[in-house]
Amino acid sequence: MSLHAVAVPTFLQTLKGLSTVIGKAEAHCEAKKISQEALLVARLFPDMFTFTRQVQTASDFAAKNCARLANVEVPSFPDTETSLAELKARVATASNYVSGFTAKQFEGAEGREMVVPAGSRNLTFNGVTLLANFAFPNFFFHATTAYDILRHNGIEIGKRDFLGMT
Repeated sequence: MSLHAVAVPTFLQTLKGLSTVIGKAEAHCEAKKISQEALLVARLFPDMFTFTRQVQTASDFAAKNCARLANVEVPSFPDTETSLAELKARVATASNYVSGFTAKQFEGAEGREMVVPAGSRNLTFNGVTLLANFAFPNFFFHATTAYDILRHNGIEIGKRDFLGMT
């Protein structure tokens, strides 16, 4: 099985779920007449990222790691979203970007060395370890935490929403 066949559909399915739960959060705010700001700045614990930052980071992990696997320039997305609609658009941008990769672009990534900046240090991976040990765990951590923040704040979402199966 190719890295493309594993990475692209997996990222896209969860990004779809992330878009779904953001849409349900928008509907919740409208129905309950509450400000979106309460959700945008919500976090599970004071030292954790806000909902906004969780969505931005999940989107970045999908897009940037597909770029690394394809050996193309890693994109940079400004973190300027201030509404649920803008976050949903960011997820759509990441989805469109990820969708654009072909299996041919990922060929050879399994054994190619990739250096990834991580805070003040650099981590070195091949394509398999990048995806399995870095990209997927980080992507799912941030996507799950975004989901958990919304669920904790009373948004009526479930596992099927997260899985992109609704």
